[in-house]
Parts: sequence; C-alpha cells; structure tokens
Amino acid sequence: MTREIVHGKWVELTRQATKGPVLTKVPTLSQFLERWLEDTVAPNLAPLTHATYESHVRHYIEPALGNLRLDRLRVTNVQAWLNGLPKVCQCCAQGKDARRSAERRRCCAIGKCCHSTISARTIKDVRAVLRSALASAKREELVERNVAELVTTPKQRSRKVVPWTSEEARHFLESARSDRDRLYAAYVLVLVLGMRKGEVLGLRWDAIDTDAGELIIDRQLQRVRRELLYRVTKTEASDDSLPLPDIVTAALIHRRAEQETARAAAGEAWQEFVDDGQVALVFTGRYGTPIDPRTLNRAFTARCAAAGVRRMTVHDARRTCATLLVDLDVHPRVIMRILRHVDQSVTMNIYAKASSDKTRDALRRLGESLG
Repeated sequence: MTREIVHGKWVELTRQATKGPVLTKVPTLSQFLERWLEDTVAPNLAPLTHATYESHVRHYIEPALGNLRLDRLRVTNVQAWLNGLPKVCQCCAQGKDARRSAERRRCCAIGKCCHSTISARTIKDVRAVLRSALASAKREELVERNVAELVTTPKQRSRKVVPWTSEEARHFLESARSDRDRLYAAYVLVLVLGMRKGEVLGLRWDAIDTDAGELIIDRQLQRVRRELLYRVTKTEASDDSLPLPDIVTAALIHRRAEQETARAAAGEAWQEFVDDGQVALVFTGRYGTPIDPRTLNRAFTARCAAAGVRRMTVHDARRTCATLLVDLDVHPRVIMRILRHVDQSVTMNIYAKASSDKTRDALRRLGESLG
C-alpha cells in the first residue's frame, strides 16, 4: 500500500469523523438485511409484505450482493446486478427443478434450461426492497448515500386488462347459480361490490345485516407461506360499510342455507373458526374450515371455462365492477367509495363526497344489470 493510498484513507476517515462517530466494523449487506427484516420490516409491515421482502432478499439480492460490505456497495455493483437479472434462469438459480419429483423435472435437473427469467415488474420490486433497506441503513448512518436510488431499472409496460362486459359477467354468475356452485355468493361479492379476494374469504356473518341491507368490511384472510392468517384489511381506507343490492342479499341468504346444510351433514366433525372472539365465516369448507385463497383462484378459473367467458383472475374481476359502474354513469366519487380506493390525484379529490343514497342507488342498479 503506497503512501498516497494511506493518506487518502486518512483524509476520508477525517472527513467522516467531522460528521459523527466512525464505525470500526461495518456489516456485510447480507448481515444488515437479516437484521433489517427482523427488526424493521417484521414489526411494522404486514406479514405478507414481510414474507415478500424476505423472499426477494433470499432469492435475488443476497446471492449476488450479500457478501459485499455495506459501505462498499456502489452504483456500478447494483446496476450490473440489475442488468444481469433478466438473463438468469431462476429455475436453475434457485434449484426449483431439483426439488421436483422425477417425472415433473424439465429444466436443469435433466440437463436442460426452461429460461424462466423474472419479469420487469419483479426486477422493479426487488430494487424497491433494496432501496428501502438502504434508506434504513442511511438513517442509521451506516452508509452516506442510497445507491439503489441512483440505478436504472427496465421500462415496464403495464398489463392491459379488458374487463368483462355486463353480458359476460351475467353469463358467469348465471352459470355458477345454475350449477349450484358453493362459491356463487363469493363471485357476486367480487363482481357487484368489488370486494378483494381476502376480504371475501374473511367475511363474517356478524358483519352482515340483511335486514338493514348493509355489510361491514374490516377483516381479510391471507395465505402467508403455509399459514392462513385472519387479520385486518389492507389499509384503513379498505374498512367501510356498503349497502347490499338485492342480488347480494339473495346470494348471502342462499349461502347461509348451504352452510347450515353442510354443518348438519358434518355433525361433530364441523370445526367452527374462532379468532379473537370472531366466529362463523361466511365461506367455509365442508367441515367448517376457512377456504384457502388458492382454492378460490382455482374455482374462479374453472368457472370461467364452464361459463364460456374469457378467463379472468379474481382481482381483474374486481376491476370489472369498476368498469360496469362507469358504464352506468356512476359518479367517480361513488365508485371510489364502493371500491374503497385511496386516490391522491387532484381530479378525484375535487369531487364531492358520495352520499349513502347515491352509493345504495349505484349498487342497486349494478345488481339489477347483473341479475
């Protein structure tokens, strides 16, 4: 090491000392991320968010950057890593094929490659996780700048979804009703009230008042890794009470009768769901257990095929609700109230607050158009 290098390091340490204490031991990025996930993310964010962050760190960030010392992370390191991500087959990198049974192997385990690369959206999300982590490191004065803010990510083209028409939505619901689909009422809640998948599966009977014609949304059922979690809704804005159109009321009354029949058939095998004193979910399996969100996904896809309509995900069907309301010339502020969106745009904020009467009328007309 030359005198010039030593002098340069001394100047840098002196400069850092003027700003505060100088760290004598700096963790690697992997060590910091482990602590960040445990101490910052887990206590303050939703369990599903924590699981997603942990997955991104384990699969994408740590393998390439984890061994670098935190203060030696450079823009060039992060940019080269992001540029290389679209070229890596994740099936090979994560050993997915090796974990499959012999008859299902199709990639690196048999000497081939399926070229299963990640999307531009996932790359953007992974970079967002690293940026959030480095922002925390900057607040703790472990780094002087957040290098993840200075890199460029691939341009992402938004996926264009063409929602169902009123006729397609009607065919879908009529198919489910005529086939006595046990999730018919769930489909109605998604299409007519625009409820999210987790909100539908977490709905309780004591949150429904068919006499007053109202429904309260304040809980959801989520799958995090291998566990079903019954917890609060996505945001505070997601909590609300909505009026029930006739089509929704009729579907829920029918669902109640179905559940009572299943309870009687199950006898002592029936397992009542209990969580924080809340009981009796609206949608349950044949023995009273909660329905896994993946089960609803599969059932919805199968129903699309049976009804002969374009394949649609549950989330996209929620978008269909918004489109149908627009077709009915419903005021944008009323649509915001029904879907419980938080919209910060100036245009939406200037609209007057929707009254309950307008909300009720909009949902009544939507129910009539589908019923």
